[in-house]
Amino acid sequence: MPHQTLKLIPGVDQNRTTTFNEAAISQTNLIRFVPDRQGVALVQKLGGWTKFFANSVGDIVRALWAWEDTNANTYLGLGQQSTSVNGNGLSVIYNSNRQVITPRTDTLNYAFDASNGITTPAGSSTITIYAVGSNVSAYDTVYIKTQIAVDGLVLFGTYQCLFLGADQFQIVAKDALGNPLAATSTITSPSGAVPVFSFKSNQAQVSVALNNHGYSVGSTFPIVISGTYGSVTLYGNYTVNSVSDANTFTFIAGSTATTASIVSASVTSGTATVIFSGTYVFHVGDSVTVLGTTTYDGTYTVTAATSSSVSFAHGAAASIGAVGTVLNSSASLNAGKAQYQFYRTPAPLPTGIGYGVGGYGAGGYGTGVLPPATIQGSPITVNDWTLDNWGQIFMSCPVGGGIYYWQPNTGSVVASVIPTAPIVNDGMFVAMPQRQVIAWGSTFTGIQDPLLINWSDVNDFTSWIPKITNQAGSYRLPRGSKIVGCIQGPQQGLVWTDLAIWAMQYSGPPYVYQFNEIGTGCGLISRKAATSMNGVVYWMGQSQFFKLGNNGVEIIRCPIWDVIFQDLDLNNVDKIRIAANSQFGEISWYYPTTTDGGEVSKYVKYNVTLDQWDFGTLTRTAWINQSVLGPPIGAGISSPNYYVYQHETSPDADGTVMQSFFQTGYFAMSDAEVKVFVDQVWPDMKWGYYGQSQTAHVELSFYTADYPTDTPKIYGPYDLSTATTYITPRFRARLMSLRIDSSPTEIGTFWRLGAIRYRYEQDGKF
Repeated sequence: MPHQTLKLIPGVDQNRTTTFNEAAISQTNLIRFVPDRQGVALVQKLGGWTKFFANSVGDIVRALWAWEDTNANTYLGLGQQSTSVNGNGLSVIYNSNRQVITPRTDTLNYAFDASNGITTPAGSSTITIYAVGSNVSAYDTVYIKTQIAVDGLVLFGTYQCLFLGADQFQIVAKDALGNPLAATSTITSPSGAVPVFSFKSNQAQVSVALNNHGYSVGSTFPIVISGTYGSVTLYGNYTVNSVSDANTFTFIAGSTATTASIVSASVTSGTATVIFSGTYVFHVGDSVTVLGTTTYDGTYTVTAATSSSVSFAHGAAASIGAVGTVLNSSASLNAGKAQYQFYRTPAPLPTGIGYGVGGYGAGGYGTGVLPPATIQGSPITVNDWTLDNWGQIFMSCPVGGGIYYWQPNTGSVVASVIPTAPIVNDGMFVAMPQRQVIAWGSTFTGIQDPLLINWSDVNDFTSWIPKITNQAGSYRLPRGSKIVGCIQGPQQGLVWTDLAIWAMQYSGPPYVYQFNEIGTGCGLISRKAATSMNGVVYWMGQSQFFKLGNNGVEIIRCPIWDVIFQDLDLNNVDKIRIAANSQFGEISWYYPTTTDGGEVSKYVKYNVTLDQWDFGTLTRTAWINQSVLGPPIGAGISSPNYYVYQHETSPDADGTVMQSFFQTGYFAMSDAEVKVFVDQVWPDMKWGYYGQSQTAHVELSFYTADYPTDTPKIYGPYDLSTATTYITPRFRARLMSLRIDSSPTEIGTFWRLGAIRYRYEQDGKF
């Protein structure tokens, strides 16, 4: 009887049918291909993993970053999805310990009264803010989210704090360039006012009263606290379309102010209550105008409000039936209260960074009373992070938040916000060759601009205001709907929108960076679906895989396209993670499927050397390539626990059996209609690592059919080892598929497929 050697076509093909995929691999899990000098790809068990850190880290890890300090100490930063209840948003593992350093904030609202407000000394830019119970430390940052007019100044944005006591602190007023602004007179009693909006029925124009506002026609007025006033919701950047005087201007809202029909009205003890129909929002302190009635017509100050009624002082003596309408004629931003968001910071900025210029440099930063011993505030809530390092300083940016820093060996217990950096960003990275922090999906006003890129000065992550004396700056991409992700690529920054890829090339002053669109129709599918390995950039688009090399942008052919793109959970693409493994020339994408509850559960893997793919089941929610910490590190979910693993450190799955397998497509064992009888198979494999015990066991199964649509018959599994000379499966069929599994009970072993041979002969048509 003749013998035939099993020769597999390299790689995996799922786009073909099982029959069309003859002599090739159709199904895989936890395997890899290694190149052979004859051009074939040898199949072997994937490298295993062990815990990098022994304990569960408490929450899903969405980002990882490894770095080393100046004393050669190594660190692993973890950006985790978390709520403020557990506080596990940001942590660092070093010296076999884990320190949670999640940034902390408080958002507090204050009415302007005798205890809460602002005082100013004439001719000074140092402003005192009274806020009972604020407990500000000497290093905290305050984000004033409501424009506050006081003594010719308008306070808005982020300011460094100077600690004065539990109920008051100081800031330095500044202009758009960071220069100090001095108060014109002395105010000793706490005061201040937020913008007041005035509306007219059936008009979209909104009038704003804000003393000494400083706006001109065409400038931008930001509203960063969303609020509904009557029928108009205000949030975002608005263009000033007219200026009445130094205290009043107008803009156009996104909807018109409308009136609500009155259902009834009554008076009790001098308070009128008007019940109206429809959706309409009033706040205590608003001005309300009643029209079309005899007794109630007029403008009043709201004393109480519900979703369907409004109350105000009125002298009518009795209840009457009412007709007419009610209009919210004016309302104060944030119900007339100042809103302060405090970024709790227990330590000063590192020396030598450049802090102390512009508006923050005056007013006693870092002086005065020491901060409170107990860290104030609540850990921030976060869904995802971008991480990097600035030398030994750990940099982090929660999606939609500010940029934070943490320095080892300083005793810092939480990461601290960079007060001069943009307060809202979608992500950041540290650029080379000039060291600068690049922030994308950034802001000028507190309202996020999805196409805006901001960058800091060279070697100074605290300097973000562009001046002729620095290299800070910004650029807004002219095309696309949003920036999806950015990385530092080979010799340039790379920026992906949903439509294209842009090169961000350092050119020096005066423009600092040049931006060029280098590919279209190749946008990025999610924030962390791109990486660079060995000078080539790889990424996943909405429906294809791409690479950027010497030939520009190229599509990577993907014979397992069906596996990922037909099963991808499009509602959770932000969880896709790319995983480079430079030891083996592999790029993986971990992704969520439509049937796995919205979390990452599967992977596809591309071998860049062989130009071949495979796929399987494994959860990795974050990943870093080979680093100062050694082989690649990935984060996984082992519900209800969350662990960080180091890969390529074991033949097993963290001490358990790794369920590696592959299955071929059908072999057509005869070109004619006749069946083939197989009675003997000779195994040929590597049964262990080189120079170690050759003790591995695998299970071999045969799937046979006569026609492609038949339900296959299964022969096996047969246990194979180095002691197995041959097996005698004794089956007859026209089509045969082969499957090899790792032993379901064996740990600590490795295998690689060789040249399996089988003995066969023709055996009739039926």
